[in-house]
Amino acid sequence: MLSMEALVATGIGLVTASGIYLLLRGRTFPVVLGLSLLGYAVNIFIFAMGRLWQGAEPIVGAGPAAADPLPQALVLTAIVIGFATTGFVIELALRSQHDGGNDHVDGRPPQGGAQEEPKA
Repeated sequence: MLSMEALVATGIGLVTASGIYLLLRGRTFPVVLGLSLLGYAVNIFIFAMGRLWQGAEPIVGAGPAAADPLPQALVLTAIVIGFATTGFVIELALRSQHDGGNDHVDGRPPQGGAQEEPKA
């Protein structure tokens, strides 16, 4: 069986890979989704760095095993900031689409369709 740490590390890797793949797309909406996924991966990574305790006290007490509240506070703050940043980037993408007439990242429409065969 996989341990919880290995499962979380695999999940972080998959979310990061998906985010990078979406960042490399030519349209703005997948780029925004990719940025969001990368933010989620970083949040999960920071949360996992505080160790995954089960049944530990939530604050430092007299016991030897206690959960560290700092990563949880950092992740909560990062979620709020990430939500605001995502909203701003979506508004920026919508404004760019409205002004430019397309939703490509570089502002230009593609130079041909996917159905065209390459010229030899």
